[in-house]
Amino acid sequence: MTTEHFVTARFATGHPYDAFIGPGMIARVADHLGDATRVALMFPAALADAAGRAGRELEQAGARVTKIELPDGEQAKTPAVLAECWGRLADAGLTRTDLVVGVGGGATTDLAGFVAATWLRGIRWISVPTTVLAMVDAGIGGKTGADLPQGKNLIGAFWEPQVVLEDTSLLGSLPLKQLRSGLAEVIKHGFIADATTLELVGQAPSECLDVSSPRLAELIARSVQVKAAVVSRDLRESTSVGDQVGREQLNYGHTLGHAIEAAEQFTRPHGECVALGMVFAAELAQRTVGLDPAVVQRHRELLDAVGLPTSYHGAQWDQLHELMLRDKKTRGSVLRFVCLRAQGRPTMVVDPPAEALTASWQALTQSV
Repeated sequence: MTTEHFVTARFATGHPYDAFIGPGMIARVADHLGDATRVALMFPAALADAAGRAGRELEQAGARVTKIELPDGEQAKTPAVLAECWGRLADAGLTRTDLVVGVGGGATTDLAGFVAATWLRGIRWISVPTTVLAMVDAGIGGKTGADLPQGKNLIGAFWEPQVVLEDTSLLGSLPLKQLRSGLAEVIKHGFIADATTLELVGQAPSECLDVSSPRLAELIARSVQVKAAVVSRDLRESTSVGDQVGREQLNYGHTLGHAIEAAEQFTRPHGECVALGMVFAAELAQRTVGLDPAVVQRHRELLDAVGLPTSYHGAQWDQLHELMLRDKKTRGSVLRFVCLRAQGRPTMVVDPPAEALTASWQALTQSV
């Protein structure tokens, strides 16, 4: 077992759990086996080696491991893949005392958690996120789910992991595009809650793109701690009102972002879509709640500094507007956006005027 330095973040929810962040964490997976005798180990093909290490640890601890290789990315989060996974668990004879382990990016941990939530009405699972995006957002917090052609994460459950193991040594093979995608969520956490994160990004954006950088490691830890604090206060995302914003603040940039993902058939990285959604939300906040234009410009500057898009030239507004109305964050037929009154002061903008939406869209689609 590794003795290297690691950071812990506590999710103090109804079923408390810890996220351990540091190199070598995957070697600790068997420490959390408990009384499980069978384990379903879910992973994409690209992470077969890392999953193999986890599997060996579990087998050495006496567990029978069923390896389930998943399609890449959002292609794993389909009803057909879900049904196949349930069949594999049935064939392996997993019982209520057994365990699911998800090793991979956010799509893998989303699916693994949902399989665990729905097998025998809920069994334990361990999240082993392997991308920056999964480490700071998708692989933590207890949201699990799958997609439909009509939209992302329309089926799902709140189902907390037993533990989160974030092995930062696995980031070495992460493509630059995926690293940037994760940084969008890091920057999101900075704007809603942590000014120091924004300073760290702005001071040395090139270091944020270096997986061996202490700056990136600090950003990951700070983001996990932001999310842990928010989720601990509001696990199931109670409806926010005005400036009383709970877990919904983590959806900053996601209302338009998810619509862009769906419109582009999930071919564009999640973080790029969230970056565009944040720029749109900042423009909307300037027009509806008086966000300082300097903060709007800071969105563009920080996102651009790490190579994320800040203007959009893809799907048409009418299509995206319709997709936003289907989003799981919508209440009834009214659009709701997480916006900012200022950095660190999220607020809800409900049913914004059409002219504000149109002007914000025009600002997003201008070349910068």
